[in-house]
Amino acid sequence: MISVQNVAKAYGPKKLFEEVEVAFLPGNRYGLTGPNGAGKTTFMKILSGDEEPDSGTVLRPKKLGTLRQDHFRYEDNRVLDVVVMGNRSLWKALTEKELLLAKEAINDEDGHRLAELEGAIAEEEGYSAEADAGELLMGLGIEEPWHDQPMRALAGGYKLRVLLAQALFGRPQGLLLDEPTNNLDIDSIRWLERFLRAYEGVLITISHDRHFLNAICTHIADIDYESIIVYPGGYDDMVRQKAQVRSRVEAENAEKSKKIAQLKEFVARFHAGTRASQVQSRIRAMQKLKLEDLKRSNIAAPFIKFEQKAPSGRQTLEIQGISKAYGGNEVTQPFSALVTRGEKVCVIGRNGAGKSTLVKMLAGELQPDTGHVRWGHQAQVGYLPQDQAGVIRPGTTAFGWLREMEDKLSNEEISGLLGRMLFSGEERMKPTATLSGGETVRLLLSKLMLFRDNVLILDEPTNHLDLQSIASLSEGLLRYEGTVVVVTHDQELIREVGSRIWSLHRGESILDFPGTFDEFVEKYPDLAAEGH
Repeated sequence: MISVQNVAKAYGPKKLFEEVEVAFLPGNRYGLTGPNGAGKTTFMKILSGDEEPDSGTVLRPKKLGTLRQDHFRYEDNRVLDVVVMGNRSLWKALTEKELLLAKEAINDEDGHRLAELEGAIAEEEGYSAEADAGELLMGLGIEEPWHDQPMRALAGGYKLRVLLAQALFGRPQGLLLDEPTNNLDIDSIRWLERFLRAYEGVLITISHDRHFLNAICTHIADIDYESIIVYPGGYDDMVRQKAQVRSRVEAENAEKSKKIAQLKEFVARFHAGTRASQVQSRIRAMQKLKLEDLKRSNIAAPFIKFEQKAPSGRQTLEIQGISKAYGGNEVTQPFSALVTRGEKVCVIGRNGAGKSTLVKMLAGELQPDTGHVRWGHQAQVGYLPQDQAGVIRPGTTAFGWLREMEDKLSNEEISGLLGRMLFSGEERMKPTATLSGGETVRLLLSKLMLFRDNVLILDEPTNHLDLQSIASLSEGLLRYEGTVVVVTHDQELIREVGSRIWSLHRGESILDFPGTFDEFVEKYPDLAAEGH
């Protein structure tokens, strides 16, 4: 069990939470939710002991697995060793044993110590440690040839997978996982879902993946109203319950306010008359009708609405035999397709399958080696890249950057757009160099809303967005009357938005499926399991 008792945390005048009392029980799997800036990662650091609360205490199990995003810490360590380090006591015993065995001469004291270490290693199942670590790595998509390599040989996304395996290793009694599905493709995510559903300890995870939270969570611990409220069920269950509770309290308060107003009117009319006993009765009734405290919720969702200046022609995009290779490695095999106005194409596939390469060719950011891309009559293309470094000019502000993009709108119209995208008040003048990942994406989406293009090409637009923003983006794309090509791993967005699927698999031709994701899963269950 992980028990939080009277915990409070604030940064300067900003209060994240106060007097939090919550117990996370073994066998339960908790999703920790709340908007960007609510304090999820801070609370997770308090649970792990990496950060101290301003007040209160945390009781945690002896064996706690924690996913830390410090993937450059182990550059010279062997991948398997990094995983085994997740069991600290085992790793300490193995390291000491290795040092003793490396001595030229072993005395009696060393021999006794070696015997003790052998017992400790056996108790921690150390003799199957490398096999167990290898199984975890394979499940997370890291093939066996990489297991004996140093961490520096892996790409950044795969280093994070190793750190996830480290957190899962050694059967910890508690698991703290901050964004565990980042850089995982769908087969790895589904393996992780199965692993966590079978896990018997207490799990607390932060994730912006609605499907993942719905698939694994028995409870949601939601940070809001400067507290943490636990709801049974998955993320969608929490949203529904939270809205119902809020609506009920607001309705009860409205009814109480109406009754209090009537009582006050009676008291005001007759307080100086002959009905003193009735007046006192009304006063006592008012004192009992206390309104339930409704703190202001910190949950805010942007309002995302994509419009078109004018529709494109019926045949919006013609792709004829485009392909791309790097250093002799064919990333995209020759691909042809015709996209008509209003289609919503979701591009799915494992990491490295060529999804970004494909949409860069469509957006004109990359020239194909063969074939060509032809846009139809009056097609106006808006593009949001996955790598956003340098897209927003530094040395200006969020407001100033949008002002540069479109000088025909008034300052009030630009301020209104930024406000709808959660840049309120002083945040509109925030320097672009200091924008967070989520703020950067919201500002780029603001630009797309401003330009009102009739085609949107979006490469992993949900990266860095919180759950409320992802839901708003999904709704905005669903209502958009233009044409969409979107690369995403978010299963809910694909399911809600997609009317056509392009499924990419390395070394194979792109599968062009004319239908929804549910229809795709029904027809190609194996491809769907690997596909995004």
